[in-house]
Amino acid sequence: MLSLFDDYPIHQTPDPINTPASSDRDVYERYWFNGYAKTGDMYLGVGTALYPHLGIRDCGISIVVDGVQHSFHASSRAGAEPTDMTIGPFNLSIVEPMRSCRITVTENDTGWSGELLFEGRTSNIEEPRHTFGRGIRKVMDTTRFTQLGRWSGWLEFHGQRYEFDRDVTLGTKDRSWGIRPLAGGDRRGAPALPQAGGLFFLWAPLHFDDFCAHYQLFEDTKGRTLFSVGALLPVYDSIDALPGVEDPAVTHCRNLEHQLTFASDSRMIESVELAMTEIESGKRISIDFEKIFTFRMKGIGYSHPEWGHGMWKDEVAVGSEQWNLADVDDTAFENQHVQHLMRVTIDGNEGIGVLEQNILGPYAPYGLEGAIRPPQK
Repeated sequence: MLSLFDDYPIHQTPDPINTPASSDRDVYERYWFNGYAKTGDMYLGVGTALYPHLGIRDCGISIVVDGVQHSFHASSRAGAEPTDMTIGPFNLSIVEPMRSCRITVTENDTGWSGELLFEGRTSNIEEPRHTFGRGIRKVMDTTRFTQLGRWSGWLEFHGQRYEFDRDVTLGTKDRSWGIRPLAGGDRRGAPALPQAGGLFFLWAPLHFDDFCAHYQLFEDTKGRTLFSVGALLPVYDSIDALPGVEDPAVTHCRNLEHQLTFASDSRMIESVELAMTEIESGKRISIDFEKIFTFRMKGIGYSHPEWGHGMWKDEVAVGSEQWNLADVDDTAFENQHVQHLMRVTIDGNEGIGVLEQNILGPYAPYGLEGAIRPPQK
């Protein structure tokens, strides 16, 4: 089936662009964003994805203000044109590739509406290809890039309105594609045998006045590094000043380190120190964190029991919900994947950013056992 981009010289296989190179049902294309005020009193999350073999598009928007997390969800049958990223009242459009995106929500039964513009403050940084297997099957095979930027626009939700000022509202764009396991999986074949596999994932894009930093780490259950990214990125006042898709002035780092302290009754990180070492100079970069509050990723579909990624809801379906941060059960599986809004410091430079954690299964360096069992005293 042909689509608009088949008119461009960009094909990587003999198939039309609309045809995935893999027949795996978990093939996906995802856009993900976060945003937060420099004052530390607001967090925004936005995610949308296409699952071509499932015939589904879905999205979520979630915002934390005044100790309450508000969420909008939408899902629909995927159309034939992959560049049309409309899901009911939601739309994502690329204003300038690798520079800016616009998100709109038209009036609908949930009471949510808005128009948001994300503009890059840095160029894009490609992360290593992520591959992950269960037994002999590769269940994850993805490519991802990250861009740090700023937000402007407005959002109305549950009788409230929030204005996004580009001078004080920072955030991140996370673009990925490939194969990534979805809830439910493939129920054919023999029942899976018990496995002691796990996931240890930390992700921290950070904003400062004169630079940005990025830290990303995947480790196995024994604490061995699977994939990592460490970088210090120059910042620019406007998208017109960005030097290109990627920035040759990025300082790359290696030897990513972490020292975590967990809550007494859950796996939620209470305190953290990270570090990485500049490859060329050998300088060790220490990053200090102070937690403000925690955003639950289920607000944009991750492990959500009703609005999980790739779930068939209807030809078009929308919904909304809200909850108090203080009422969340941090021991429930659906609440393990989170982002902590953090004050951060590097070499006396004060900034703000997030630390994302997704720590499932055993992890020997911190004595973690079971699927989501809290640390043992």
